[in-house]
Amino acid sequence: MTSDTLQINEIYRSLQGESTYAGRPCVFVRLRGCHLRCHYCDSEYAFKEGVSQPLEEVIAEALAFDCDLIEVTGGEPLLQAAVHPLMVALADAGRTVLLETSGACDLAPCDERIIKIVDVKTPASGEEGSFIEANLDYLLPHDEVKFVICDRGDFDWALDFTRRCGLLDRVAAVHASPVFEQSPGEEIAGCSGLDAAEVAKWIVECGLPLRLNLQQHKFLWDPAERRR
Repeated sequence: MTSDTLQINEIYRSLQGESTYAGRPCVFVRLRGCHLRCHYCDSEYAFKEGVSQPLEEVIAEALAFDCDLIEVTGGEPLLQAAVHPLMVALADAGRTVLLETSGACDLAPCDERIIKIVDVKTPASGEEGSFIEANLDYLLPHDEVKFVICDRGDFDWALDFTRRCGLLDRVAAVHASPVFEQSPGEEIAGCSGLDAAEVAKWIVECGLPLRLNLQQHKFLWDPAERRR
C-alpha cells in the first residue's frame, strides 16, 4: 500500500453513535483491514472487503457530504500509512476529525488536531495486552478512551487501567461501553450482551467519573445493517 492510496471499506453519512460526539451527524470513512480479532467485533466485514482508492478521491468523497464531523474508523485505520495525510487534509478543510483506533498502533504520527477515540481492549475481548502503553504519551486533553465491557471482570480491569495510567487526567472522557447483545444463537466467548443498567450501577458505585456509552446506532437501526 502506497502513501497515496487507501483500502476503503465504505464511506457514508449517519449519526455518530458513540463518544461525547454521540447524536451528531457524522461522515464515516471506514478503512479495510485489522490485525486484531476481538470476540465481539461488529465490523468483521471490514477485515477483507474493500477497494483501493486514490487518497485524493477519498478526501473528495468525504468532503462532498458537507458535514463538519468526520470519523476515520475500521478495522484498524492506523495500519495504512495514507490515513495520516487523509486526516490532515480533512482537518485542513475545517472538519472536526475523529479517529477510532485500538491503540495497538503507534499514535505518535497523528496530527495534534485529530481527536483520538482509543478503544483499549479488555480481557474478554481476547486481545488484552494489545494496547501500546507508550501511546499514553500521545494522548491529548481532547482525546477519549473507551473500554468495551463484557462482564464485571472487564469493568474492574478497566478501573485499574484508568487509575494506573491516570487516564482521567490525560483525556476528555473515559467511557464504559456494555457489549451489545448478539443475535439469538450468536453468543461468542461469553460476550452475549451485558445489561447496561448493571454497568451504570457499577459506574455510580466506583466513585470515578466514567461515562456510560450505549452505542446509539445499535438502538436506532438494525445492527446487521452496514450503512445507517
